[in-house]
Amino acid sequence: MPAHDAPPAAAHEPARPWDVSVRARTALDAFEHLVGGIGTAILALIMLLWLVFTAAACLFGAGLFLVPGTLRALRAVAGRERVRLSRWGPEVIGPGPSPTGLRQAVADPATRREVGWVASHALLGTVLGLVGLTLPLTSATDAAFPLWWSFVPPSEATPSLGLWTVTDWPGAFAVSLLGIGWFAVTLAVAPGMARLQAWPGRRLLTPPPGTDLVTRVAELTATRAAALDAHATELRRIERALHDGTQNRLVAVTVLLGASRRAVSRGSADADALLERAQDAAEQALAELRAVVRGILPPVLADRSLTDALSGLAGSCPVPCRVDADVEGRFAASVEATAYFVVAEALTNVARHSGARSASVTVRHRDGRLWLRVTDDGRGGADEHGGSGLAGIRKRVEALDGVLTLASPPGGPTTLEAGLPCGS
Repeated sequence: MPAHDAPPAAAHEPARPWDVSVRARTALDAFEHLVGGIGTAILALIMLLWLVFTAAACLFGAGLFLVPGTLRALRAVAGRERVRLSRWGPEVIGPGPSPTGLRQAVADPATRREVGWVASHALLGTVLGLVGLTLPLTSATDAAFPLWWSFVPPSEATPSLGLWTVTDWPGAFAVSLLGIGWFAVTLAVAPGMARLQAWPGRRLLTPPPGTDLVTRVAELTATRAAALDAHATELRRIERALHDGTQNRLVAVTVLLGASRRAVSRGSADADALLERAQDAAEQALAELRAVVRGILPPVLADRSLTDALSGLAGSCPVPCRVDADVEGRFAASVEATAYFVVAEALTNVARHSGARSASVTVRHRDGRLWLRVTDDGRGGADEHGGSGLAGIRKRVEALDGVLTLASPPGGPTTLEAGLPCGS
């Protein structure tokens, strides 16, 4: 066979379906899933009995008082299963608050589906969980049979299923081979049993078709409202800055110029001093006007790059700050402006409220999002409702359909992370 026709090296061959290590790892995950399902199955069984009791009590009227608590308990038990399933596959999104009355519960599709799940999982989940727990114990007991069979009474020296009584060593080793067979059966059937145990939850506890679309529409409605709110807030900020700062400076310039003109007409020696004060006021007004313009869209973003703009913010921060930016290219102006605003406001909070000795800004671009992380080693305890500007940061981020997380335990450190969608 020519060299170029040789088969690929074994190291590059895909894993075989019956590779023992892969099967063992898959079976171990399935075993953990089955054992976890026993817990929710027991809760489902208790919930099923309570539902039957409540339904029977409703026939006499007394059960109507139990309905609200029963519905909340039903939603809580189903929620535990949703959390369990979400750890082993796609996230299972739960519905809203549970109904409060019998009529609302009967009309609620999610509640009806949860009742169906309780009935099916209470039986199927328990049986499969117990079988899944028994199989590895059986295989381990039988595989180790030669180690312990001689220490038990002769009548009890039998395999796990009691198929025969062992009286000699060849029979003991035969049981050990049976245990290895049980182990192979466990590897083969455990994943399928785990999927079967999860099937009622995946079918009945997931939202009905169209829910994702409805949720997305609600999210877009909320982000549109946040965008309008952020826009109105920004307009108020600009108006307040112009009214309280620049306008007052210009009024002062006008008054001083008028006083200077009158002083010149009278030949007073105060004219030069008044003109100097008017020039200082005009320069201050110009500086404040430039600050307002930079707040709308910093010129450095247009002239240079986001990394340079953030480095400038870090350099002007009273707290020593390090910038670690690993991004290439440019992003939409709205994304860069929001990123600049987030970092600027976060560093302002660090300087004013944290008591930190150092801070860091990390910028990354991955999964179609621009991720910003601002961390400081201050006292922590940051609160979005404490008037520190964090609520404004959240509105600006959510206006772009972004996400914001804040971790600030008492004693620190504080970490603020924002993800802004910017395409791939």
